[in-house]
Amino acid sequence: MLKSVVRYGYVPFMLLGVNGAAIALAASGASKLWLIGLLLAAIGCSFAAERVLPYESEWNSPAGDGGRDVAHAGVNELLLLVSVGIIPVLAAAITVADLWPHSWPFLLQVLAAILIADLGLTLAHYASHKIGLLWRFHAVHHSIKRFYGFNGLMKHPLHQTIEMSAGIAPLILIGLPVDVASALALAVAVQLLLQHSNADYRIGALKYVLALNEGHRFHHLKWAGIGDVNFGLFTLIWDHLLGTFSYDPARRFTSDQLGIAAKPDYPTAYLAQLAEPFRASGACTSEPAGQPERGDTVTV
Repeated sequence: MLKSVVRYGYVPFMLLGVNGAAIALAASGASKLWLIGLLLAAIGCSFAAERVLPYESEWNSPAGDGGRDVAHAGVNELLLLVSVGIIPVLAAAITVADLWPHSWPFLLQVLAAILIADLGLTLAHYASHKIGLLWRFHAVHHSIKRFYGFNGLMKHPLHQTIEMSAGIAPLILIGLPVDVASALALAVAVQLLLQHSNADYRIGALKYVLALNEGHRFHHLKWAGIGDVNFGLFTLIWDHLLGTFSYDPARRFTSDQLGIAAKPDYPTAYLAQLAEPFRASGACTSEPAGQPERGDTVTV
């Protein structure tokens, strides 16, 4: 019974329940401390769901990466919270024209912010797989060898800043209100937890539209080209338009298929990962033996 609840209820609870609470609190003008409380609750729910209904049981056990992932998440979520705090300053400095639809219901304002941010984040993510300098920093995230919710928050802080700037800057230019930004920030964190979740949940046909774990696992396949798919954070709309959508219901994922084939010995310690993009070896440009044959692609 509990497994069925997680399989079919976990995603609606997170997307509608947790995000709904964030939207209600933001609309009421409550203290921004609620962001921290809801974020911690979302992380707790993520860990609980993965233990009740794991996709791969071994991914629930730390492999020398637990402390590192906590460090990444702590730094990156602090950056996210700080960005919300400085939005009024940024808006005063760079808003081109206040075109924001303030008269819309608050829920619609948040949904509009999510869709606009999703485009910027998707394009920045796509560029990070195509431009060597950006890949140096994005490779930190792709070095993971187990796929679980918390490592959705594992990113190099410079790449986190680049991605969030691409998503938020267009919104600030048109007058993004800070309360909408607060709800958006929580939605980003919830989405990362769901997108990388080790919970074996189901969303039916929505897996072709929403950027959740069934589709995002294909993005973490370790081979160049094969893993350059499903770039969206919130939706897969832009992937369909870019021709980068990929899904194969027969594919089963293991740790052997994750990571970076061109850099199997990518550093695992937190400080070493912060430094790796600045090293000559950080580009990961060569592809070692063992890459699948062309016929082993997963794009449909």
